[in-house]
Amino acid sequence: MKPEKVLITGGTGSFGKTMLRDLLKSDISEVRVLSRDEEKQDALRNELKDGRVRFYIGDIRDRESVDRAINGVDCVFHAAALKQVPSCEFFPLEAVRTNIVGSENVLRSAVAAGVRSLVCLSTDKAVFPINAMGISKAMMEKLAQAIARSIGSTGDTTVSIVRYGNVMYSRGSVIPLFVKQLKAGQPITITEPTMTRFLMPLLDSVSLVHHAFLNARQGDLFVRKAAAATILDLVAALKELFKLPDHPVKIIGWRHAEKLYETLVSAQELAQSDDMGNYFRIRMDARDLNYQAYFSEGDRGTARLEDYHSHNAERLDVTGIKNLLLTLPEIRAELEAWSS
Repeated sequence: MKPEKVLITGGTGSFGKTMLRDLLKSDISEVRVLSRDEEKQDALRNELKDGRVRFYIGDIRDRESVDRAINGVDCVFHAAALKQVPSCEFFPLEAVRTNIVGSENVLRSAVAAGVRSLVCLSTDKAVFPINAMGISKAMMEKLAQAIARSIGSTGDTTVSIVRYGNVMYSRGSVIPLFVKQLKAGQPITITEPTMTRFLMPLLDSVSLVHHAFLNARQGDLFVRKAAAATILDLVAALKELFKLPDHPVKIIGWRHAEKLYETLVSAQELAQSDDMGNYFRIRMDARDLNYQAYFSEGDRGTARLEDYHSHNAERLDVTGIKNLLLTLPEIRAELEAWSS
């Protein structure tokens, strides 16, 4: 069943705007955007000029503003979060207040309002987290599944989670930084050449959310399979696209709270997952207050599995990365402006 009224928390962010535009291609009657930034809302309002979009100023930390925005919608896409690793490292309690407490507000409000489906957005950094951002998003996942478990399969609201890696050309990601350095004639700064990352176009993350909305059972967590690349090959692909093969590269060393590779699904999660082709469905452990799984029971099969991470996923070579980059409208626009 198609949603008629949708709320996107964090709707002025990279994902939120892409999800919004995708929804507006349909005959949807109303899309609400809840965010704190009135300047971004005003810019988006003037850009879209679509009466179906309703803008709500508010903060997910404030339950009342969430209740006001969520009342009367049948579907919620929860994208509001603090996402930058450094800012969460410096201000970890702010990550707790937004990513955990704020998410609880969205979850509780959705259940109280009888929302049909709530899809919460997470990150690969939530798997084996080593930084405050990843820890807070891991707790958001646990919180969402705890609430889903309490609702049960017969509840009015279905809560699901999607988890994905780096979205290409999203705000704060490395690709726009590398492009800026290329165009300015500055050395491209990388931390560790052999570091690998998943590469996902923004539209693939939107497809993942649609997949969750259409297929979720209570507490499901969905992961879209993605190709990966080394940072050095990503830089080489960009240098070739901009026809700057000799552009200097500067290795600056590992940054605080950085990983060599990112994990999308742990071996333990794979043991309770369904392979859906382009997606993994990770089933929620629905045992109610069953402590045996933590103290006296085990799973012999999990030890034979390997985590699904960017070191063992499909690895793109430089040509494959170039082809993927060229699917991004931002890269095509940068190249056109560069060559003119």
